[in-house]
Amino acid sequence: MTTISIIGSGNMATAIGTRAAQHGHTVELLSRNTAKAQALAAQIGNGATVGTFGAKPVGDIVIVALLFASAVDVVAQYGEALDGKILVDITNPFNEDGSGLVTNAGNSIAHQIAAVAPAGAHVVKAFNTILGGVLAQGKPVDAFYAGDNAEAKARVGELLESLDMRALDAGPLDMAHSLEWAGLLLVGVARNGAGFDIALGAAAL
Repeated sequence: MTTISIIGSGNMATAIGTRAAQHGHTVELLSRNTAKAQALAAQIGNGATVGTFGAKPVGDIVIVALLFASAVDVVAQYGEALDGKILVDITNPFNEDGSGLVTNAGNSIAHQIAAVAPAGAHVVKAFNTILGGVLAQGKPVDAFYAGDNAEAKARVGELLESLDMRALDAGPLDMAHSLEWAGLLLVGVARNGAGFDIALGAAAL
């Protein structure tokens, strides 16, 4: 197992961090709100630690568990501290009423993160098609991911599989925008009668 660094201390950081720790990974939390991160580390347990926000993360895989509106700016703020890291973008850039996205093809949040990240960092889109509550249940789910760097994608795929998820490679980073739409589809279905304990998946017929 490995050390996973998570930038953020909200619901998705909690769900991912808890699941990772339960499956044998060491979790490092990085947040502007140190007290909140410390409380979350105590909640997660299993050796979870709190790093210094803005400093070089310990983990080779860094989960950017932030709202889309701040994710790009935070990655830019970290700058060269993220060089050589695999950055996992989990964001869903919904518009205000949840009827669409604020991004377009070729300009997903993952693309925007890649544009401000160091040249040696590699961005993979993942986790955005899984609701936080479902993720926290610990049940097996399908996890779609996309990225341009084969090695980075392989590492993220291994992480997902280690968390009892079926890792489904959706293709290059250009597919990140499609995954953002998939996140919107999931929430739309949940809001319109299916409830928030559902998950997207792929099945052979």
